[in-house]
Amino acid sequence: MLKVTVEAAKQIRQAAMQSGADDMALRVAATRDPQGSIEYGMGFDVERANDLQIISEGVTLLISHHSKDVLTGTVLDFVELNPGDFRFIFVNPNDAGPEPAEGSGCGRGGCGTDGCH
Repeated sequence: MLKVTVEAAKQIRQAAMQSGADDMALRVAATRDPQGSIEYGMGFDVERANDLQIISEGVTLLISHHSKDVLTGTVLDFVELNPGDFRFIFVNPNDAGPEPAEGSGCGRGGCGTDGCH
């Protein structure tokens, strides 16, 4: 299923503390757009009925049954894409779509430190 790297886990915990969401899990969502590319979203949330709960690197993740298949095998990482430009990225073997243009937001290119929109 979805895995979080050590660096991503550190950033997620820091963001949770800064936003007062220490007692919440990180919801990760993914859907395919009409062209077949995957769009990602994430934010702190409470568990809902039928959510899949995963703990990776000490971070509790929530995934709805709608996102489960799209996120299978995905790794959430936090990397420096350019000097001083740190972002969450999703490395997903299910995403065979083209690379998005730089700055396009979520997808293989990644998400900003404030999450996906």
